[in-house]
Amino acid sequence: MLPPALTLLLLLGCLAAGSGTLSQDESQPTTSDETVVAGGTVVLKCKVEDPDDSSLQWSNPAQQTLYFGEKRALRDNRIQLVKSTPKELAISISNVVLADEGEYTCSIFTMPVRTAKALVTVLGIPQNPQIFGYELPIRETEMAQLRCRSSGSKPAAQLRWKKGNKELQGEAPEVVEDSNGKTFTVTSRVEFTVTKDDNDVEVTCTVDHESLQNSERSTSQKLQVYCTYRPATAREGEAYGGTVLRMSREHDEVQMRLKGGMSQ
Repeated sequence: MLPPALTLLLLLGCLAAGSGTLSQDESQPTTSDETVVAGGTVVLKCKVEDPDDSSLQWSNPAQQTLYFGEKRALRDNRIQLVKSTPKELAISISNVVLADEGEYTCSIFTMPVRTAKALVTVLGIPQNPQIFGYELPIRETEMAQLRCRSSGSKPAAQLRWKKGNKELQGEAPEVVEDSNGKTFTVTSRVEFTVTKDDNDVEVTCTVDHESLQNSERSTSQKLQVYCTYRPATAREGEAYGGTVLRMSREHDEVQMRLKGGMSQ
């Protein structure tokens, strides 16, 4: 059993250690990571429980001071003071660009200096998709092969296809980094066998991306189909369903361009 005096000393030592830990925690600044769409505004907040008569400071990923307390340090009109108190420093960055992405640092100049990091992620907005590969018109039973492309997304966007109201399964997308080294171009391919029922049907390519925030970007291509049809009684030069017939010499068939369906 320890002597009473030694027990008292150990107890006081534990209390002192606990008090020091609490003080250190209260002087540690706190921040949060933020995600913002390119062109939008992001607010960075830094808070501390016990400022210990010291000021808070925000600096950018290049370690340039943005604000020291309420004092502006960097001449960039996009960066504005939102709130400055001994316990909180909040700033905003408007018209955010991709180059603004990175780790921002909040510092408090106690002894030692304490810091907290806030990762700002900037989302690149995908451009409107474009459909390639369509040749007007497509013959019935032929294979349609279409490509859809969208650039400028970060992270890479997802593309999906529809023919009319039905989903089309495209191939695995091709993702290529854009020349700026930050955004991506995504290409999706789809193929399907054309039928006469596809005439005047729209094939749609839609971009899905978190930056669009419940809005939609899509483009459509209306199909026009040539079909081979053999009516029961028809002679070359006769009008059939509003279209003048021309008999095929090789197969004695009728080549008809469908316009909104076929009359019988």
